[in-house]
Amino acid sequence: MNTPKIESYRFGSIRVDGQTHSKDVIILPERVVAGWWRQEGHTLWPDDLKAVFEAAPEVLVVGSGSVGRMEVPAYTRQQIEAAGIELIVERTAEACQTYNRLRQTRRVAAALHLTC
Repeated sequence: MNTPKIESYRFGSIRVDGQTHSKDVIILPERVVAGWWRQEGHTLWPDDLKAVFEAAPEVLVVGSGSVGRMEVPAYTRQQIEAAGIELIVERTAEACQTYNRLRQTRRVAAALHLTC
């Protein structure tokens, strides 16, 4: 698989395949969606994940921020699972590690909040 690889993450910054991003990102199996923003900054709704649903990964890893401030409501979890996508929610540093591990064997996407 030639899935994008996270090279590094620190508060407010992530490097993916040689490109540094300072705004939240969605990493899809084939590409990176830079400058990702949600309709409600610290709440993740299904509409915020249109690109993920279109890409239809097996797994979605959500990075909820360095201290886990971004929430994933039950409704959003239900919609992700109804689409047949396994959901993993972790603080962003751990989510980056999980994503990199899974990208080697599964069709995985990541939605990563880079700050709080």
